[in-house]
Amino acid sequence: MSANRTPPAFRQAGLSDIRHQTSSARKIAKGRHDDTTAPMQPPKEQTLTKSEATRLKILDAAAFVLARKGYAGTRLDDIARVAEMKAGSLYYYFSSREDLVTEVMSIGVNQTSMAVSDKLNALPQGCNSGTRLRTALEAHLLCLIELNDYARANSKLNGQVPKSIQLQHNANEAKYGKLWRKLFRDLETSGTVRSDINFSAIRMFTLGAMAWAVEWYRPENGSPEKLARDFSTFVLDGLRRPD
Repeated sequence: MSANRTPPAFRQAGLSDIRHQTSSARKIAKGRHDDTTAPMQPPKEQTLTKSEATRLKILDAAAFVLARKGYAGTRLDDIARVAEMKAGSLYYYFSSREDLVTEVMSIGVNQTSMAVSDKLNALPQGCNSGTRLRTALEAHLLCLIELNDYARANSKLNGQVPKSIQLQHNANEAKYGKLWRKLFRDLETSGTVRSDINFSAIRMFTLGAMAWAVEWYRPENGSPEKLARDFSTFVLDGLRRPD
C-alpha cells in the first residue's frame, strides 16, 4: 500500500479522510510478541514469508480501523476490507477478534515505550530530571498524534475493551508505567518543584491528557512538534517551585 494516497479498500471502509500509514508495521518483530512487557527491539533486515507478510497486513489494517472507530465500532468485516481479504480468512492468523485487538494494543505499548526510551537514552549522561521528563512527554505525545496507528489505537481502546483484554493490557503496560513513575519521582525529589501537590495524581492527569490528543488533534491545531513543546512547557512550568 502506498502511504501517499488512500487505498481503495480504505475508501470502501469509510475511512478515506486519513491516509493509511504502513511504516509503523515494519517496526513489528517477526511473529507473535510473547514478551509484551519489554520494549520492542529495532527490526533486523529480513525477508518475510507470505504468511508473515499477510499477518502484518492484517495487524496494519486492524490498527488503522481501531484507531478511528474504537472497539465497539470495529467489525472484522471492516478490518478484512481494509486488508483486502475475506473476513473468514482472518481466523487463520488470529483465533478471535479479541486476540487481534490484544496484539494491536501490545504493539502500540511497545512502540511508544521504545520511542520514549530511545529519546531518553540519547540524552547526555547526567541530564537533569526536568529535561528527562520534558523529553519523555514530547516523545510520547508525538507518538500519539503523528499518525502512528498502533499507538493511537492503544490509547483509544484503553478502557473500551472487555475486562479480559484490559487486564492483559494493564500487565503489558506495567513496565512502561514504571518508567513514568520514576520520571515524576525524580523530578519531585530534585528540589526544583513545588512540594504542595500530589505528584502521583499529576502523573495520571498528564498521561490522561495526552491520551485524549488522539481524539481532538487536527493539523490546523499546529504542528505536532510545537504542540508537544507547548504541552511539556505547560506541565513543567506548572510544577516549578515559585521563586
